[in-house]
Amino acid sequence: MANQVRVKGNRGRTLLRFTVRVLIVLAVQVASLAIMALLLPGLQVEGVWTAIAAVGVMALLNALLWPLLIYILLPFAVLTLGLASLILNAGLILLAGRLVDGLTVDGLWTAVLLTVGLTAINVILGTVLNIDDDSAWYRNVLRRRMRRRKHVTETDVPGFLFLEFDGLAKPVLERAMAEGYVPTLRRWLETGGYRLVSWETDLSSQTSASQAGILHGNNDNIPAFRWYDRAAGQIVSTSNPKVAPKLEQAASDGNGLLVDNGASRSNVFSGDAPNVMNTVSTLLDLDRFHPGDFGAYFLYPYNTARTLILTVWEIILEIWQYRKARRNNVYPLAPREHRGGVYPVLRGMTNVVLRELTLYTLVGDMFAGVPAAYATFAGYDEVAHHSGVESEDAFDVLRKLDKQMARLETAAAEAPRPYHLVLLSDHGQTGGATFKQRYGVNLETLVHQLAREKYRVLGDVDVHEDWGHLNAMLTEAVRYSHKAVSKPLGSVLQGRSEEGRVALGPEGPTQANGDRGADEAEAWEPGSTIVVLGSGNLGLVYGTRIPERATLELIEAFYPGLLDGLAQHKGIAFVLVHSEADGPVAIGGEGRYYLRENRVDGANPLVNLGPNAAHHLLRYDAFRDAPDLYVGSFYDPESGEGASFEENIGFHGGLGGAQTEPFLLFPSALPLADEPLVGAVAVHRVLKGWVSDSSQVAFPNLREESL
Repeated sequence: MANQVRVKGNRGRTLLRFTVRVLIVLAVQVASLAIMALLLPGLQVEGVWTAIAAVGVMALLNALLWPLLIYILLPFAVLTLGLASLILNAGLILLAGRLVDGLTVDGLWTAVLLTVGLTAINVILGTVLNIDDDSAWYRNVLRRRMRRRKHVTETDVPGFLFLEFDGLAKPVLERAMAEGYVPTLRRWLETGGYRLVSWETDLSSQTSASQAGILHGNNDNIPAFRWYDRAAGQIVSTSNPKVAPKLEQAASDGNGLLVDNGASRSNVFSGDAPNVMNTVSTLLDLDRFHPGDFGAYFLYPYNTARTLILTVWEIILEIWQYRKARRNNVYPLAPREHRGGVYPVLRGMTNVVLRELTLYTLVGDMFAGVPAAYATFAGYDEVAHHSGVESEDAFDVLRKLDKQMARLETAAAEAPRPYHLVLLSDHGQTGGATFKQRYGVNLETLVHQLAREKYRVLGDVDVHEDWGHLNAMLTEAVRYSHKAVSKPLGSVLQGRSEEGRVALGPEGPTQANGDRGADEAEAWEPGSTIVVLGSGNLGLVYGTRIPERATLELIEAFYPGLLDGLAQHKGIAFVLVHSEADGPVAIGGEGRYYLRENRVDGANPLVNLGPNAAHHLLRYDAFRDAPDLYVGSFYDPESGEGASFEENIGFHGGLGGAQTEPFLLFPSALPLADEPLVGAVAVHRVLKGWVSDSSQVAFPNLREESL
C-alpha cells in the first residue's frame, strides 16, 4: 500500500512539473510573438488571446502538415542548409494568419523573419531562464528520434559513445571543472560514477597520429600533420581525402575500434566503422556513407533557425573577443591575419554547425542501438589555437560542449540499450607566444639563413584540422546528396574543388591534391632543395637533392653550420638527426643525447620534455618518411610556455607541456590498470577491450545516482 502511495505521488509530481513547464513554454511563446509584433511592421497581433490562439494553431499545423512536407524537402536540405525548411515553415505561418482572427502576416518575408525571430527570442530566454532551450531540444530532436526508432531490439548489453574533445589537456579540464565551466562533467566525477586519468601522446601530438592509434591501434609513419613523401616527391596532408584513405589502409588490420557495426562521426579516420559521416578517410567511399542523418537535421525549421542564429552569434562573438583582447593588450595575442578574414566564419561553422550536426547524428546512433560510436568535437581546439589555451573564449566553448554532454546523457536514458559515455582528448595544447613573435624570424627563414638555400615558406600556412572538418562536410554534400543538391552545390564550389573534393582554406585545391607531383603542384620554388614544415612546436626539415634521408655527416658536409646554428638558438631545445656512425642523435645547445646508446654528452637537451621523450624520438627516427631533421622548440616548465613554429598561441604537434597530456574520463565500472598509458596505441587497447567485453561490465545509472 505504501508503495502504491509513493507511485501515485511520483506520478502527481511528474504531471505537475509537466504542466508547469507547458505553461511556462506557452508564456514564452506568446511573449515572443508579442515582441515580434512590435519589431515587424507587417505583423499584427490583436490581444493576448489572439497570441495564444496563434501559438496553438502554428503548433497544430506543424504537427499535422510537417511530416508530409518532409518528403518534398529532403533533396534540398543539404543544399540550402535548412533554408528551404525555413521558407516552408514561413508558409505555414501565412496559413495560420488566414485561420486566426486578429493575426495578420503581410507576406512571406515577414513570415520568415518571424520564424527566425521567434527562435532567437526562445534561445535568449531559454539561456536566461534555463528552461526552454532544453525543452525545445527535447521536442525537436529527442522525441523525433524516439518516434523514428523502428525494428531495434532492446538489449541490456551496454553500448559506447566515445566523445573526443579535440585539443583539451587534463590540467585544463581540471581547471574548467574547478571554475564551474563544465558542471555536467564535474557531477559525473563527484558522484563517484566516473574516473579521470591522463595519457601521454606520441611525439606527433596531433589529431591524425592520435586517431590512427586510438581507432586502429597503429600510427606508424605519421611524423606530423603534413610531411614530405620522398618516394612521391610531394608534400602530403592528413586532411586530404585522397591521402587519408591510404594512411588508414596502412594503419588498419581490419579490426578497428568500430568494426562491429560502429559509427564514425567527424573524424580523420573511421576505425573500420561501416557507418560514417564527415570522416576524411571515407569521403570517396560511397558505400559507407548514409546521408539520412546528414540531411535530416536541416529538415526542421527549429534546427535551421537556431543553428543560423547561433552561428551568426559565434561570428560576432569572435570579432568582439578579439577586439577586446587587443584593447586590453592581452599577451600573447594571435596575429591579426589569423583571426581576421574568414576565420570568424570558420569558427562559427566549427563551433555551431558541425557541433550540432554531430550531436544530432549521435542521438540517432543511440536510438538505432549502434554498439559503439566515436565522434570529434573540434570547437575547443579551434578557439584555443587563436585565443589561448586557458582563455575565457576557450572556456566558453567548453561550457557549451558540457551542455551537449548533458543532452547526450538525457538521450541515453531513452535509448534501446544502456550507453557508456566515454570522454577523451587526442592531445592537449601548450601555450605561449609564437617562435616568430619571440625572435622576429620563423623556422623557415632561420633554416634559409643557416643553409643559404633558396626555398619557399610552408610552415606559416594555417590549415591543419581547422578547415579539414568543414571541407569534409561540404565534400559529402557535393558527392553523396541527391542530384538536385549535388549539382548546384558543386557549381558554387567549383573554383574550390577538384573531382568533387572541396578544398577551402589558405592552401586551396592545388596544395590539397596529394596525387600531383612536386613540379605540377608547385609545392616549392623550382631550384629549391629544402622543404621546411611546421607542426606546432615540431619542425620538419627535408632536403630534396637525394631520394633518401640525409645523415648527420652528409648534412654537415653540404650545409656546414646548419646543425650547430639551429641547436644553439635559444628558442630551440633539440635537433634530431640520424648519424651514420651513431644512429639517432638529439643535439642541443650544450650537449648531445645518443638515443641508441642511451648516452648523454654534456647537458641533456630533452630534460624538460618528459621522461619518455627519448623513447618517442627513437621510434619516430625509424619512420620511412622521417625528415632529415626533427626540430623541437623550447619548453619552460616554470612558466608552462613554449613556442610554436606556426602562428598559433595555443599549439600542439611536438613535445613539452600540456600538449602531451590528454585525458580519459570514463565510467568507474570499466576496468583500467594503474600503469601509465603511453602512446595512442595503448589507449586503443583499453577502449577495444571495453567494447569487446561490454557484456561483462555492469552499467551504472548515473542520473539516478545524481538525483
